[in-house]
Amino acid sequence: MTAARMKLPVIVITIIGAGLALLSWSQTWYELRLADAAAGGEAIAVPGSVASPALAALGLAGLALVAALAIAGPGIRMVLGVLEILLGGCVLLAAGVSLGDPVAAVAPAVTDATGVTGSGPTAELVASATATAWPVAAIAGGVLLVLAGIAVLVTGTRWPASSRRYRGARLADTGEPGSAGDRERAASDRAVDDWDELSRGDDPTDDEPDAVVDEPAATRATDPPDTPAASARADADDARAAPEAPADDAATGEGPTGASR
Repeated sequence: MTAARMKLPVIVITIIGAGLALLSWSQTWYELRLADAAAGGEAIAVPGSVASPALAALGLAGLALVAALAIAGPGIRMVLGVLEILLGGCVLLAAGVSLGDPVAAVAPAVTDATGVTGSGPTAELVASATATAWPVAAIAGGVLLVLAGIAVLVTGTRWPASSRRYRGARLADTGEPGSAGDRERAASDRAVDDWDELSRGDDPTDDEPDAVVDEPAATRATDPPDTPAASARADADDARAAPEAPADDAATGEGPTGASR
């Protein structure tokens, strides 16, 4: 299994380890029998909440660590991995101390049953303290937490991101082609605009305004070249283009008669 796929298994192992610690805390750890004849020789069940009360807080801390590992970034995962190793070590210590000295672990139960306090007097009243399987389950939970913490330190930097739901949306480049949904929405918008133009009396198919036609030029182009109208029009055009005739000599006084006078 690659390091990138270790995220889910590590989180599951952490849940199991913390769950074992929390569950064993609520179960019976020892079957206690007192030497006092007043107790009647009946066995007293000593739960984990009495034999190792710290396991409740440690189990809850492990479950909270699961939620932190699920959303933390690579740098925070390293810190959480160290914390998980320490948490598993605390679970091992709490369960191990109880198993190492069962008489001291059941002393609060002896006090509740007899009213006797103090480590020495309570120890004298204990006839036997038989351990169940739940202290071993708590130790197994601590081992799982330690192993999961080591796995976080080794592979945590290469885990995939938690979720893409909270990432910022990337704006598409103007040069990139739009998706099929974008093209459909654009076509729908154009159809609505066309209907609006039709309701105003405009033709949406006319992309460019009509060209202004030169009426005289069009008329000349349509007239046959050999018709009388075309010939008269050509003469009129030539007359306008010809230079003006010189003024009357008589008006200027430079005619022959004026020269002779």
